[in-house]
Amino acid sequence: MALAFALGSLCFLVGPIPGYAGLVGATADAVTFFVGSVLFTTGGALQIRAAAADRHDPGPGRAAWWAAIIQSAGTVFFNISTFRALQTALSSPGYDRLVWRPDLFGSICFLVSGVVAYRASARHGWLPAHGPAGWWQPAVNLLGCVFFGVSAVAGFVLPATGSMVSGTVANLNTCAGAACFLACALPGLRPRHAAAVP
Repeated sequence: MALAFALGSLCFLVGPIPGYAGLVGATADAVTFFVGSVLFTTGGALQIRAAAADRHDPGPGRAAWWAAIIQSAGTVFFNISTFRALQTALSSPGYDRLVWRPDLFGSICFLVSGVVAYRASARHGWLPAHGPAGWWQPAVNLLGCVFFGVSAVAGFVLPATGSMVSGTVANLNTCAGAACFLACALPGLRPRHAAAVP
């Protein structure tokens, strides 16, 4: 699960960088996002499986289950939008995709799942409570969800002009959100630490 989320995050971290798109081309850049979305969906499915045992427990167990279900729905929306972007890149030789615009529905699902997980985490008011391994992850994950949401809004194409609200803001926020998700996934790659991470 951690490996799928880490690799997916890495795809979304490098994909919006204009130098990367310029180096590999529009089609390979679109493939990067699509592969990243599939890796997110794989991680989400494994997260659902891991959370299933405690789904009837009140509190954190039920919250982990619902967060996993909602987040996984968001990954499916990202699969659809990245597949459409890939199809566009393949069918339009002159297509230059420097921005991946997160799907609005996927971003909403991510944000809701981040809020559910954060609300179930140990906190002092609004701030995370320092504690066992992974205490910071719900807050950093929620921040990544916010960044993806901002990217979706900034990537909105204005009907009157046919241009995005701000490609630069969309790119920066996609990278920032992916960096947050990557930071949360990396500790799970260490076997001893993986069992302690919520």
